[in-house]
Amino acid sequence: MFENEMKLEFPSKSENESFARVVVAAFAAQLDPTIEEIADVKTAVSEAVTNSIIHGYEGEVGVITIECKIEGKKLTVVVSDEGKGIEDIELAMQPLYTSRPELERSGMGFTVMETFMDSLKVESTPNIGTRVTMVKEFKSI
Repeated sequence: MFENEMKLEFPSKSENESFARVVVAAFAAQLDPTIEEIADVKTAVSEAVTNSIIHGYEGEVGVITIECKIEGKKLTVVVSDEGKGIEDIELAMQPLYTSRPELERSGMGFTVMETFMDSLKVESTPNIGTRVTMVKEFKSI
């Protein structure tokens, strides 16, 4: 049983990326995080949402879903889309790899998520979508 949970759905427009970060940060605030912990979560959420917008929907507008759950000191954030999916997750998770080099992206999204969160799991099916699950254990409680 989760102590608390929330679900948010929004269009895959770049202007909604900062909205998503703030909503997750506000939800995580009940764990009394340090400024660094909340910054880590916001950065990871930003990367996941941006991946859905840029790679999942490739300029088309679809729906991005964020689900957050709190269990004790642990925050789980799931960012999912119903976009084009990832054909080779292992390749996509390699630092500096990008499927859209024409956009001059750094290819560091998954690396950033792994760095700022305690765990990262990526599930994807081509033409069905992608689900990124990130977990952060808060030390401040």
